[in-house]
Amino acid sequence: MFNIDSWANPEYLYALIIIPLLVVWYWFRQKNHDAEMSFSDLGAFEGEPKSAKVWLRHSLFVLRLLALSLLIIAVARPQSTSRKQNISVEGIDIVLALDVSGSMLARDFKPDRLEAAKDIAHNFIMKRPDDRIGLVIFSGEAFTQVPLTTDHVMISNMFREIKSGMIEDGTAIGDGLATAVSRLQESDAISKVVILLTDGVNNSGSVDPMSAAEIAKLYGVRVYTIGIGSKGYAPYPVQTPFGTQMQQMKVQIDEELLQKIAGETGGRYFRATGNAKLREIFTEIDKLEKSKIDIQEFRKKYEMYLPFALFAIGLFIFEVLLKYMFFRKIP
Repeated sequence: MFNIDSWANPEYLYALIIIPLLVVWYWFRQKNHDAEMSFSDLGAFEGEPKSAKVWLRHSLFVLRLLALSLLIIAVARPQSTSRKQNISVEGIDIVLALDVSGSMLARDFKPDRLEAAKDIAHNFIMKRPDDRIGLVIFSGEAFTQVPLTTDHVMISNMFREIKSGMIEDGTAIGDGLATAVSRLQESDAISKVVILLTDGVNNSGSVDPMSAAEIAKLYGVRVYTIGIGSKGYAPYPVQTPFGTQMQQMKVQIDEELLQKIAGETGGRYFRATGNAKLREIFTEIDKLEKSKIDIQEFRKKYEMYLPFALFAIGLFIFEVLLKYMFFRKIP
């Protein structure tokens, strides 16, 4: 009864101001309206308590006010609204191509490049529940770690298993990109994206990186390339007879190649020099690649005045019955 969303005639609600005015009027009217009888001496009635009926007679006025309030609300025509939404989500197919070569263990990121990339990329994926995500890893060769799927929990579990040294060392950027594109060639998504993250120079593999970029363009795949690594030199763990020691190694990223790949496919190139910058890059890509959501909303209004009107009539009838049966006046 009280699930009200709107009013057809809300201006009538201003009439409710009459209720407090009637209360004031009634109070002044009853103030000096006690019954009077002429006796030579009223001492015999002093200290006599008033019966409950004397106090209950005010209930007639209360019932009248409630009935009047409900009638005003009924005239204002309260309405409830039922809503129905048809939501169609057209997701984006994204394949992350992640370099797992030995150089990704460099410590210019915390704890290292590979772990930082895994953590930030994982957070990016978990924020996109409507998209299909795939995962390709590459170093000296490439293979699909996770095919396109919306099972992001499974992807999260597979991320934990990624380690440097899983496959032959090297940096086969062309193979990594070609493998990622092959996962998208049959996709009918509105947008197909590869995010390729590497810290090196293409030095192995059987596919030329620019040939892979041309294939990506042919299939309408947009490639965002990310060069990960600080400027100059970075500390790298090296096994020695005295245990693991850090050595400064020159950071070598083929930025020109990565820029060409991104430009050829309509994507963008980013350079990440630390954890915070890499996080910013994935946030920017997240903004650039948004799923398309179509929402159609249907509304139907239902009149709610009848319960208020019936309740008001019931109170009026109850008041009349009390007035002429329980609180009847004797002339």
